[in-house]
Amino acid sequence: MSTSSLRLLLLCCCVLSGAVRAATDASARKPARSTTKTATTALNPEAFRSAIVIDAATGKVLVEAAADVQNPPASVTKLMTFAVIQDKLQRGELTLQTPVTIAAEAAKMGGSEAWLVHNEKVSVEELLYLLMVQSANDAAVALAIHTTGSKEAFVELMNAKARELGMTHTEFHSPHGLPPGKGQEADLSTARDIALLCRQLIAKTDILRYTSTQTHEFHHANGVVNNFINHNHLLGLVPGCDGFKTGWYAKAGYSLATTVQRNGRRIIAVVLGSPERKGRDTLTTQLVERGFAALPPVVPPPALAGTTAGTLPASLPVQVAVPTPVPPSPPPSAAPTQTGDTASPLKLVPLNPDERNQLIGAPAEPDATVHVAIPAAKK
Repeated sequence: MSTSSLRLLLLCCCVLSGAVRAATDASARKPARSTTKTATTALNPEAFRSAIVIDAATGKVLVEAAADVQNPPASVTKLMTFAVIQDKLQRGELTLQTPVTIAAEAAKMGGSEAWLVHNEKVSVEELLYLLMVQSANDAAVALAIHTTGSKEAFVELMNAKARELGMTHTEFHSPHGLPPGKGQEADLSTARDIALLCRQLIAKTDILRYTSTQTHEFHHANGVVNNFINHNHLLGLVPGCDGFKTGWYAKAGYSLATTVQRNGRRIIAVVLGSPERKGRDTLTTQLVERGFAALPPVVPPPALAGTTAGTLPASLPVQVAVPTPVPPSPPPSAAPTQTGDTASPLKLVPLNPDERNQLIGAPAEPDATVHVAIPAAKK
Protein backbone atom coordinates (compact mmCIF):
# COMPACT_ATOMS: atom_id res chain seq x y z
CA MET A 1 0.00 0.00 0.00
CA SER A 2 1.36 3.44 -0.95
CA THR A 3 2.11 6.08 1.69
CA SER A 4 -0.69 8.32 0.44
CA SER A 5 -3.23 5.49 0.65
CA LEU A 6 -2.10 4.67 4.17
CA ARG A 7 -2.48 8.29 5.27
CA LEU A 8 -5.98 8.43 3.74
CA LEU A 9 -7.00 5.26 5.59
CA LEU A 10 -5.71 6.61 8.91
CA LEU A 11 -7.58 9.87 8.36
CA CYS A 12 -10.88 8.04 7.71
CA CYS A 13 -10.40 5.96 10.87
CA CYS A 14 -9.86 9.09 12.96
CA VAL A 15 -12.96 10.77 11.54
CA LEU A 16 -15.07 7.68 12.17
CA SER A 17 -13.77 7.31 15.72
CA GLY A 18 -14.60 10.93 16.48
CA ALA A 19 -18.13 10.54 15.17
CA VAL A 20 -18.73 7.47 17.30
CA ARG A 21 -17.36 9.22 20.39
CA ALA A 22 -19.58 12.26 19.79
CA ALA A 23 -22.64 10.11 19.36
CA THR A 24 -21.84 8.23 22.57
CA ASP A 25 -21.36 11.46 24.53
CA ALA A 26 -24.63 12.87 23.22
CA SER A 27 -26.45 9.70 24.23
CA ALA A 28 -24.95 9.88 27.70
CA ARG A 29 -26.03 13.50 28.11
CA LYS A 30 -29.63 12.76 26.98
CA PRO A 31 -31.89 12.07 30.00
CA ALA A 32 -33.08 8.51 30.20
CA ARG A 33 -36.76 7.90 29.46
CA SER A 34 -38.63 6.93 32.60
CA THR A 35 -40.21 3.49 32.59
CA THR A 36 -42.31 4.20 35.69
CA LYS A 37 -45.85 5.44 35.09
CA THR A 38 -47.26 8.20 37.23
CA ALA A 39 -49.42 6.66 39.95
CA THR A 40 -52.05 9.40 39.81
CA THR A 41 -52.90 12.26 37.51
CA ALA A 42 -54.10 15.71 38.43
CA LEU A 43 -57.84 16.17 38.75
CA ASN A 44 -59.41 17.87 35.78
CA PRO A 45 -60.71 21.21 37.14
CA GLU A 46 -63.45 21.22 34.50
CA ALA A 47 -64.88 17.97 35.84
CA PHE A 48 -66.17 19.46 39.12
CA ARG A 49 -66.46 22.64 41.18
CA SER A 50 -65.66 21.26 44.61
CA ALA A 51 -64.34 17.88 45.77
CA ILE A 52 -62.96 16.16 48.85
CA VAL A 53 -62.26 12.73 50.36
CA ILE A 54 -61.96 12.21 54.12
CA ASP A 55 -61.35 9.34 56.51
CA ALA A 56 -64.72 8.74 58.15
CA ALA A 57 -63.13 7.55 61.40
CA THR A 58 -60.84 10.53 62.01
CA GLY A 59 -62.10 13.26 59.68
CA LYS A 60 -58.61 13.55 58.17
CA VAL A 61 -58.58 14.97 54.64
CA LEU A 62 -57.16 12.43 52.19
CA VAL A 63 -57.77 14.26 48.90
CA GLU A 64 -59.17 17.72 48.24
CA ALA A 65 -59.55 20.16 45.38
CA ALA A 66 -61.43 23.47 45.69
CA ALA A 67 -63.05 21.89 48.75
CA ASP A 68 -64.29 25.26 50.07
CA VAL A 69 -65.81 26.55 46.84
CA GLN A 70 -69.57 27.02 47.19
CA ASN A 71 -71.98 25.34 44.81
CA PRO A 72 -75.70 24.51 44.98
CA PRO A 73 -75.84 20.94 46.32
CA ALA A 74 -79.26 20.31 44.71
CA SER A 75 -80.85 17.19 46.22
CA VAL A 76 -77.79 16.47 48.35
CA THR A 77 -79.57 19.07 50.53
CA LYS A 78 -81.88 16.25 51.63
CA LEU A 79 -79.07 14.87 53.81
CA MET A 80 -79.65 17.81 56.12
CA THR A 81 -83.41 17.24 55.97
CA PHE A 82 -82.72 13.69 57.12
CA ALA A 83 -80.44 14.97 59.91
CA VAL A 84 -83.09 17.32 61.32
CA ILE A 85 -85.71 14.54 61.34
CA GLN A 86 -83.24 12.24 63.09
CA ASP A 87 -82.75 14.83 65.83
CA LYS A 88 -86.49 14.87 66.39
CA LEU A 89 -86.63 11.08 66.49
CA GLN A 90 -83.84 10.93 69.04
CA ARG A 91 -85.57 13.52 71.24
CA GLY A 92 -88.78 11.52 71.12
CA GLU A 93 -90.77 14.17 69.25
CA LEU A 94 -91.46 11.62 66.50
CA THR A 95 -91.34 7.87 66.00
CA LEU A 96 -90.74 5.97 62.79
CA GLN A 97 -94.38 4.89 62.92
CA THR A 98 -95.76 8.42 63.33
CA PRO A 99 -98.31 8.97 60.52
CA VAL A 100 -97.77 12.07 58.41
CA THR A 101 -100.77 13.56 56.62
CA ILE A 102 -99.58 14.76 53.22
CA ALA A 103 -100.17 18.50 52.90
CA ALA A 104 -101.49 19.98 49.66
CA GLU A 105 -98.25 21.91 49.18
CA ALA A 106 -96.26 18.69 49.41
CA ALA A 107 -98.52 16.85 46.98
CA LYS A 108 -97.99 19.58 44.37
CA MET A 109 -94.19 19.40 44.38
CA GLY A 110 -92.51 18.71 41.07
CA GLY A 111 -89.15 17.28 40.10
CA SER A 112 -88.21 13.92 41.56
CA GLU A 113 -91.23 12.77 43.57
CA ALA A 114 -93.09 9.80 44.98
CA TRP A 115 -96.47 11.06 43.71
CA LEU A 116 -97.86 11.45 47.21
CA VAL A 117 -101.58 12.22 47.37
CA HIS A 118 -103.08 15.09 49.33
CA ASN A 119 -104.36 13.89 52.75
CA GLU A 120 -102.72 10.49 52.26
CA LYS A 121 -101.16 9.20 55.49
CA VAL A 122 -97.59 7.92 55.29
CA SER A 123 -95.28 6.92 58.14
CA VAL A 124 -92.13 8.86 58.94
CA GLU A 125 -90.05 5.77 58.17
CA GLU A 126 -91.62 5.39 54.74
CA LEU A 127 -91.03 9.05 53.97
CA LEU A 128 -87.36 8.69 54.93
CA TYR A 129 -86.98 5.82 52.47
CA LEU A 130 -88.64 7.92 49.76
CA LEU A 131 -86.36 10.83 50.66
CA MET A 132 -83.14 8.80 50.33
CA VAL A 133 -83.98 6.27 47.62
CA GLN A 134 -86.26 8.22 45.29
CA SER A 135 -84.99 11.68 46.32
CA ALA A 136 -88.65 12.60 46.66
CA ASN A 137 -89.24 16.34 46.95
CA ASP A 138 -92.82 15.78 48.09
CA ALA A 139 -91.56 13.59 50.95
CA ALA A 140 -89.14 16.34 52.03
CA VAL A 141 -91.87 18.98 52.13
CA ALA A 142 -94.32 16.63 53.86
CA LEU A 143 -91.82 15.99 56.65
CA ALA A 144 -90.98 19.68 56.97
CA ILE A 145 -94.58 20.84 57.25
CA HIS A 146 -95.59 18.03 59.60
CA THR A 147 -92.75 18.67 62.06
CA THR A 148 -92.54 22.48 62.10
CA GLY A 149 -95.69 23.76 60.36
CA SER A 150 -93.90 25.30 57.35
CA LYS A 151 -90.92 24.88 55.07
CA GLU A 152 -89.46 28.15 56.32
CA ALA A 153 -89.47 27.05 59.96
CA PHE A 154 -87.88 23.76 59.01
CA VAL A 155 -85.13 25.53 57.03
CA GLU A 156 -84.26 27.48 60.19
CA LEU A 157 -83.59 24.17 61.92
CA MET A 158 -81.47 23.04 58.97
CA ASN A 159 -79.27 26.13 59.20
CA ALA A 160 -79.01 25.82 62.98
CA LYS A 161 -77.80 22.23 62.53
CA ALA A 162 -75.28 23.38 59.93
CA ARG A 163 -73.86 25.93 62.38
CA GLU A 164 -73.74 23.29 65.11
CA LEU A 165 -71.64 21.02 62.86
CA GLY A 166 -69.29 23.81 61.78
CA MET A 167 -70.53 23.98 58.18
CA THR A 168 -69.30 27.55 57.82
CA HIS A 169 -69.82 27.87 54.06
CA THR A 170 -73.36 26.46 53.96
CA GLU A 171 -76.76 28.13 53.81
CA PHE A 172 -80.03 26.35 53.19
CA HIS A 173 -83.20 27.90 51.78
CA SER A 174 -85.26 24.75 51.13
CA PRO A 175 -85.75 21.24 52.53
CA HIS A 176 -85.45 19.67 49.05
CA GLY A 177 -82.69 21.43 47.06
CA LEU A 178 -84.75 22.36 44.01
CA PRO A 179 -83.67 25.40 41.96
CA PRO A 180 -84.93 28.62 43.52
CA GLY A 181 -88.09 30.25 42.22
CA LYS A 182 -88.53 33.93 41.54
CA GLY A 183 -87.37 35.99 44.51
CA GLN A 184 -85.86 32.93 46.24
CA GLU A 185 -82.24 32.09 46.95
CA ALA A 186 -80.37 28.91 46.08
CA ASP A 187 -79.08 26.48 48.67
CA LEU A 188 -75.28 26.67 48.86
CA SER A 189 -72.63 24.42 50.35
CA THR A 190 -69.13 23.06 49.77
CA ALA A 191 -67.62 19.61 49.45
CA ARG A 192 -65.92 20.03 52.83
CA ASP A 193 -69.14 21.03 54.60
CA ILE A 194 -71.11 18.16 53.06
CA ALA A 195 -68.38 15.73 54.15
CA LEU A 196 -68.72 17.04 57.73
CA LEU A 197 -72.47 16.39 57.57
CA CYS A 198 -71.97 12.89 56.16
CA ARG A 199 -69.51 11.99 58.89
CA GLN A 200 -72.00 13.14 61.54
CA LEU A 201 -74.79 11.10 59.95
CA ILE A 202 -72.67 7.94 59.98
CA ALA A 203 -71.70 8.44 63.60
CA LYS A 204 -75.07 9.45 65.02
CA THR A 205 -77.80 7.94 62.82
CA ASP A 206 -78.76 4.80 60.91
CA ILE A 207 -78.74 6.59 57.56
CA LEU A 208 -76.90 3.73 55.82
CA ARG A 209 -79.99 1.57 56.32
CA TYR A 210 -81.77 3.89 53.90
CA THR A 211 -78.99 4.96 51.55
CA SER A 212 -77.78 1.40 50.91
CA THR A 213 -81.26 0.36 49.70
CA GLN A 214 -81.07 -0.09 45.93
CA THR A 215 -84.79 -0.57 45.27
CA HIS A 216 -87.83 0.30 47.35
CA GLU A 217 -91.50 -0.63 46.89
CA PHE A 218 -93.97 1.99 48.09
CA HIS A 219 -97.63 1.15 48.64
CA HIS A 220 -100.00 4.13 48.47
CA ALA A 221 -103.13 4.25 50.58
CA ASN A 222 -105.24 3.99 47.40
CA GLY A 223 -103.62 0.67 46.46
CA VAL A 224 -101.18 2.02 43.87
CA VAL A 225 -97.69 0.53 44.14
CA ASN A 226 -94.52 2.29 42.96
CA ASN A 227 -91.12 0.65 42.63
CA PHE A 228 -88.27 3.10 43.03
CA ILE A 229 -84.60 2.62 42.11
CA ASN A 230 -81.90 4.44 44.04
CA HIS A 231 -80.40 7.33 42.06
CA ASN A 232 -76.90 6.49 43.32
CA HIS A 233 -75.43 4.40 40.50
CA LEU A 234 -72.33 3.49 42.52
CA LEU A 235 -74.39 1.15 44.72
CA GLY A 236 -73.57 -2.37 43.58
CA LEU A 237 -70.93 -1.02 41.21
CA VAL A 238 -68.19 0.22 43.55
CA PRO A 239 -67.30 -2.46 46.12
CA GLY A 240 -68.29 -1.40 49.63
CA CYS A 241 -70.42 1.58 48.58
CA ASP A 242 -73.50 2.03 50.80
CA GLY A 243 -74.37 5.74 50.57
CA PHE A 244 -75.20 8.59 50.30
CA LYS A 245 -77.06 10.98 48.03
CA THR A 246 -77.12 12.38 44.50
CA GLY A 247 -78.20 15.81 43.32
CA TRP A 248 -78.74 17.68 40.07
CA TYR A 249 -80.31 20.64 38.39
CA ALA A 250 -79.01 22.53 35.38
CA LYS A 251 -77.20 25.42 37.08
CA ALA A 252 -76.01 23.29 39.99
CA GLY A 253 -74.54 20.48 37.90
CA TYR A 254 -74.31 16.88 39.02
CA SER A 255 -73.32 16.25 42.64
CA LEU A 256 -72.76 13.15 44.74
CA ALA A 257 -71.90 12.45 48.35
CA THR A 258 -70.81 8.85 48.76
CA THR A 259 -69.25 6.55 51.31
CA VAL A 260 -67.41 3.25 50.92
CA GLN A 261 -66.25 0.75 53.52
CA ARG A 262 -63.54 -1.85 52.90
CA ASN A 263 -61.70 -4.08 55.36
CA GLY A 264 -63.21 -2.25 58.31
CA ARG A 265 -62.13 1.20 57.09
CA ARG A 266 -64.51 3.82 55.70
CA ILE A 267 -64.03 6.91 53.58
CA ILE A 268 -66.39 9.69 52.51
CA ALA A 269 -66.12 11.33 49.07
CA VAL A 270 -68.03 14.40 47.90
CA VAL A 271 -68.15 15.89 44.40
CA LEU A 272 -70.18 19.01 43.62
CA GLY A 273 -70.97 20.60 40.26
CA SER A 274 -69.87 18.08 37.64
CA PRO A 275 -71.09 18.93 34.12
CA GLU A 276 -72.10 15.32 33.35
CA ARG A 277 -73.60 12.49 35.35
CA LYS A 278 -71.24 9.83 34.03
CA GLY A 279 -68.29 12.13 34.56
CA ARG A 280 -69.40 12.71 38.15
CA ASP A 281 -69.67 8.99 38.81
CA THR A 282 -66.30 8.29 37.18
CA LEU A 283 -64.59 11.06 39.12
CA THR A 284 -66.13 9.90 42.39
CA THR A 285 -64.95 6.35 41.75
CA GLN A 286 -61.42 7.63 41.11
CA LEU A 287 -61.51 9.70 44.28
CA VAL A 288 -62.62 6.67 46.28
CA GLU A 289 -59.61 4.69 45.08
CA ARG A 290 -57.27 7.59 45.79
CA GLY A 291 -58.77 7.97 49.22
CA PHE A 292 -58.13 4.36 50.19
CA ALA A 293 -54.62 4.57 48.76
CA ALA A 294 -53.97 7.65 50.91
CA LEU A 295 -55.14 6.06 54.16
CA PRO A 296 -52.23 5.46 56.53
CA PRO A 297 -51.42 1.77 56.91
CA VAL A 298 -52.80 -0.06 59.89
CA VAL A 299 -49.88 -0.69 62.22
CA PRO A 300 -50.31 -3.86 64.33
CA PRO A 301 -49.44 -3.60 68.02
CA PRO A 302 -45.74 -4.31 68.59
CA ALA A 303 -44.92 -7.90 69.45
CA LEU A 304 -43.11 -8.64 72.68
CA ALA A 305 -39.36 -8.84 72.04
CA GLY A 306 -38.05 -12.40 71.70
CA THR A 307 -41.45 -13.98 71.01
CA THR A 308 -42.45 -16.29 68.20
CA ALA A 309 -45.77 -17.96 67.53
CA GLY A 310 -46.53 -20.65 70.09
CA THR A 311 -43.64 -19.86 72.47
CA LEU A 312 -42.83 -17.49 75.28
CA PRO A 313 -39.88 -15.10 75.33
CA ALA A 314 -36.72 -16.52 76.83
CA SER A 315 -36.70 -13.79 79.47
CA LEU A 316 -40.26 -14.40 80.69
CA PRO A 317 -40.16 -15.76 84.26
CA VAL A 318 -41.77 -19.18 84.28
CA GLN A 319 -41.86 -21.27 87.39
CA VAL A 320 -43.15 -24.78 87.96
CA ALA A 321 -44.17 -26.08 91.38
CA VAL A 322 -42.31 -29.32 92.17
CA PRO A 323 -42.99 -31.33 95.35
CA THR A 324 -40.18 -31.85 97.79
CA PRO A 325 -39.30 -35.44 98.64
CA VAL A 326 -41.57 -37.03 101.21
CA PRO A 327 -39.61 -37.76 104.40
CA PRO A 328 -39.57 -41.33 105.69
CA SER A 329 -42.39 -42.42 107.95
CA PRO A 330 -41.69 -41.84 111.65
CA PRO A 331 -41.57 -44.67 114.12
CA PRO A 332 -44.99 -45.84 115.29
CA SER A 333 -44.50 -44.22 118.66
CA ALA A 334 -43.90 -40.74 117.17
CA ALA A 335 -46.71 -38.34 116.39
CA PRO A 336 -47.52 -38.05 112.62
CA THR A 337 -46.36 -34.95 110.89
CA GLN A 338 -49.25 -34.89 108.38
CA THR A 339 -52.63 -36.51 108.17
CA GLY A 340 -55.09 -37.57 105.54
CA ASP A 341 -54.49 -36.41 101.94
CA THR A 342 -52.70 -33.16 102.81
CA ALA A 343 -50.28 -32.30 99.97
CA SER A 344 -46.61 -32.22 100.76
CA PRO A 345 -44.86 -28.85 100.86
CA LEU A 346 -43.98 -27.31 97.43
CA LYS A 347 -41.05 -25.21 96.38
CA LEU A 348 -40.61 -23.24 93.08
CA VAL A 349 -37.68 -24.12 90.87
CA PRO A 350 -36.84 -22.43 87.52
CA LEU A 351 -36.96 -24.41 84.27
CA ASN A 352 -34.83 -23.97 81.22
CA PRO A 353 -36.60 -22.74 78.01
CA ASP A 354 -37.04 -26.24 76.47
CA GLU A 355 -38.63 -27.64 79.62
CA ARG A 356 -40.81 -24.55 79.94
CA ASN A 357 -42.22 -24.73 76.39
CA GLN A 358 -42.88 -28.46 76.64
CA LEU A 359 -44.95 -27.91 79.74
CA ILE A 360 -46.79 -24.81 78.53
CA GLY A 361 -47.29 -25.50 74.83
CA ALA A 362 -49.25 -22.30 74.06
CA PRO A 363 -48.26 -18.62 74.48
CA ALA A 364 -49.42 -16.75 77.57
CA GLU A 365 -50.01 -13.08 78.26
CA PRO A 366 -46.70 -11.17 78.01
CA ASP A 367 -46.64 -10.21 81.69
CA ALA A 368 -47.91 -13.52 83.07
CA THR A 369 -46.05 -15.92 85.32
CA VAL A 370 -47.28 -19.45 84.63
CA HIS A 371 -47.56 -21.88 87.53
CA VAL A 372 -48.07 -25.58 86.90
CA ALA A 373 -48.74 -27.59 90.06
CA ILE A 374 -47.70 -31.25 90.19
CA PRO A 375 -49.27 -32.86 93.26
CA ALA A 376 -47.24 -35.15 95.47
CA ALA A 377 -47.94 -38.85 95.36
CA LYS A 378 -50.13 -40.07 98.12
CA LYS A 379 -48.73 -42.38 100.68
